Amino acid sequence: MDGNCIEQLLKKARALPVVPGVYLMKDREDRVLYVGKALRLPDRVSSYFLPSTDLGVRKQPLVALIHDFEVIACEGEWEALLMEARLVKDLQPQFNEALLDGKSFPYLAITMRDEFPGVFVTRDPQEERFRGARILGPFVSGGSLRHAVQILQRVFQYRTCELAICSDDPQNRRFRPCLLHAIDQCSAPCANRITPAAYREDIERFLRFLSSKRSAMLRDLQREMAEASTAQHFERAAVLRDQIRAIEKLDERERRGRDGEFDWQPEVTSLIQNPADGLVALQRALNSSAPIRCLEAIDIAHLQGDETVASKVCFIDGRPFKDGYRRYRIRTASNDDFMAIREVVSRRYRDAGAGQELYPDLILIDGGAGQLSAAMDAFMSLRVKPPLVIGLAKKEELIYRNGATEPLRLGRTNPALKLCQAIRDEAHRFAQHYHHLLRSKRMIAE
Repeated sequence: MDGNCIEQLLKKARALPVVPGVYLMKDREDRVLYVGKALRLPDRVSSYFLPSTDLGVRKQPLVALIHDFEVIACEGEWEALLMEARLVKDLQPQFNEALLDGKSFPYLAITMRDEFPGVFVTRDPQEERFRGARILGPFVSGGSLRHAVQILQRVFQYRTCELAICSDDPQNRRFRPCLLHAIDQCSAPCANRITPAAYREDIERFLRFLSSKRSAMLRDLQREMAEASTAQHFERAAVLRDQIRAIEKLDERERRGRDGEFDWQPEVTSLIQNPADGLVALQRALNSSAPIRCLEAIDIAHLQGDETVASKVCFIDGRPFKDGYRRYRIRTASNDDFMAIREVVSRRYRDAGAGQELYPDLILIDGGAGQLSAAMDAFMSLRVKPPLVIGLAKKEELIYRNGATEPLRLGRTNPALKLCQAIRDEAHRFAQHYHHLLRSKRMIAE
């Protein structure tokens, strides 16, 4: 491709509308070489034609073959993701295949045979648990697909857990929903907070949303809401009203979530440049097969054995969730961190260990091998075991894992380590604050 052609393509790219969309890179024969998606079309497409841009070893050869490009504007990044998946599947562009690195495509599986269908990202749609499921895809990026699933979960509140849920299970009445219910991202069928019929309607609306334009979906929902209101089905009308509002705000939520404007506690989240990167890096570092969304951290605070307390803080999607914070006065130990950890772990996770609630995806203990061992001793006494428990030691900042012979050492700039440090430091701050509060009350009383 000569310099004059590059200049013309760059000019054309910069004139594109500033909207999300899909772009198709074509050769001289008008064959599609590559399909990609963009949050802002002019920024992404023009980057292919800037001399300073390094597209990497795998994509750089593509530039020399580009003769023209075509774009399709979309209503949001989630629609661009779906459009990209359909085009890659239909066109099978040469450079999309090369970028897969031998891995299988990610798919979206909705387990329609279940009484309460779950929504899952998988690279093996032939797996037994997905028999009879509605399979969508393939998609190009697993990370982008998971991000879209999280965004749309705020609207349709489907479950993403692995629980086997039956509406007539008597244990549902005592089951405590996970924190996704507390932040309005799951309707909690596990605790009978929604009927099978109402949940199925949400899933059907979710599937309709994936297969239609947002504007058309909104018209359908507004018509259904009016019909429900006329028939005096006010509860159903309210649900539809809330979903309409949530869909209308999707662009704003996605943009603000990416820009970090949902920081509930700036002094904490300022340490995390990109929570999404931290979560992905942590999943990779710990070799976890499941995404890590909900993290809890535990810390012990005392002064020479005086007023020993513990804290538990919670982060969801890399952000602090203040409603999930807890404080504990230690009853069984005075100047023994190991005993204190055993006590607070037993108290905090007793219901999860009895199968009456879900564990978080990751539990972080402030400390090294000894503190982690004390926590695991407490978990061993519980019937249901947690998925992932780690310890983060100060000074050298080593990550200790249960069953591993050597601690994990990550680079100081690694986003996984930065995320772990942020939640550990927040647990320490919260514990120290409680400790000082109790000491101040005692001194006043004396």
